[in-house]
Amino acid sequence: MSAAEQRDPEGRADAVTSREGHLVELVDDAGQVLGEDTVAAAHRPPGRLHRAFSVLLVDPDGRILLQQRAAVKTRFPLRWANSCCGHPLPGQPLAEAANRRLAEELGVAPVDLTEVGVHRYRAEDPTTGRVEFEYDHVLRADVPADLPTRPDPAEVATLRWVDPRELAADLDVTPEAYAPWLRGVVDRLLRPTVPAADRSGAPPAGRTSGDAVSAGVISSGVPADEAPERPGGR
Repeated sequence: MSAAEQRDPEGRADAVTSREGHLVELVDDAGQVLGEDTVAAAHRPPGRLHRAFSVLLVDPDGRILLQQRAAVKTRFPLRWANSCCGHPLPGQPLAEAANRRLAEELGVAPVDLTEVGVHRYRAEDPTTGRVEFEYDHVLRADVPADLPTRPDPAEVATLRWVDPRELAADLDVTPEAYAPWLRGVVDRLLRPTVPAADRSGAPPAGRTSGDAVSAGVISSGVPADEAPERPGGR
């Protein structure tokens, strides 16, 4: 058995690799659509700014569900990250894309999502050289304490619930244990920004006009805040 087969005897990396050919939506600093490219191309150095989302599942005690990223991940494996991350397809509503990834990664049924802010970050994986350069919509969902989960081992190594303020403190102490975007995601949860209405009256880029109402996602057309990121971490 090869070294690669020993690390991934069930071929779980195949599913992760196949998503590298999916399309992502390229955007400018204000989140307006510029075009599209594949996941793989958008993450090659120096990286291309593209739309992404980060989901935080919050239980009745205010704890958030963290996942440790699987060892076969192409970017930042075995780092602790928020509940779920991903990229909407070009033109796909955020709520639809996020619920799809929640099902794929965690086996979680659809949830109502609220956007609590956006942040832009860039981080390079020191091991693989892949680059995350993302306009990241932070989405919150309130869930029951006994939320059923069936994490996919190709995506998730393990799960744990944490207090977000304790997590924020630990990010200062051991940042190398966490995905680099997590600091900005937790900051948006603890200090949510109120989305501004799109002055043009048109739906924000990448979302349908009915998305904000039907999916419970707050529309945000404002430029992303710059979130300081430490080396290492998606």
